[in-house]
Amino acid sequence: MLAWMSSEEGAAEKHMAQLQHNRFVANTRSAVLLIITGGGKWVEITIHADPLYQHLLITAEKKFWRCVQNGDTPKLFGIEPPRPRLQAVKIVDMSASNSWAEFAASYRRTRPAHQQHEEAKASLKKLVPEDAREATGHGLKAKRSKSGAINFDLGEAADAPLQ
Repeated sequence: MLAWMSSEEGAAEKHMAQLQHNRFVANTRSAVLLIITGGGKWVEITIHADPLYQHLLITAEKKFWRCVQNGDTPKLFGIEPPRPRLQAVKIVDMSASNSWAEFAASYRRTRPAHQQHEEAKASLKKLVPEDAREATGHGLKAKRSKSGAINFDLGEAADAPLQ
C-alpha cells in the first residue's frame, strides 16, 4: 500500500486537483475516485464538486499557461516556487549533538515496541471477519470504514487491564 493510501483522506487529497479539474471540464456535480490497492482491494471515494476550489484551480492553470506562452517564470499568487532539492553528497558525524543523542536513544529504545505494535495491528486486522462492521474486546474496538479499511479505537481501554 502506498504511503498516501494510509487513509481515504490522504488519497482524496492527493488526487483532488485532478478530480476537481475533470469535474469542472465535464460540468458534473461529483466524481468517484476508484483505487485498487496492492492487495487487490477496491477503494471507492465519492468527491463532490467544490466551486471555489475549481475557480482557484482554473485561475492558476490559466496563469501558468500564459507564463508558458510568454516565456515568463510562473509566480502564482506571489508565492516563491519551492527550492530545488540539493543532492546529498556528504557524510556528517552527529556525535557532538546532544539533541541527536537524545532522539537517537529514544528511537533505539522505542523501535522494538513500534515493530511489535505494527505486527499486532496486522494480526488483529486478519482476525476481523470480512462481514464484520465492528469487532470489540479486551479494551479495543475495530471499525470497518465504508471502503473496507479497519481502524482501531482504544475507547474502552480504561476498563481493560494491560498485560
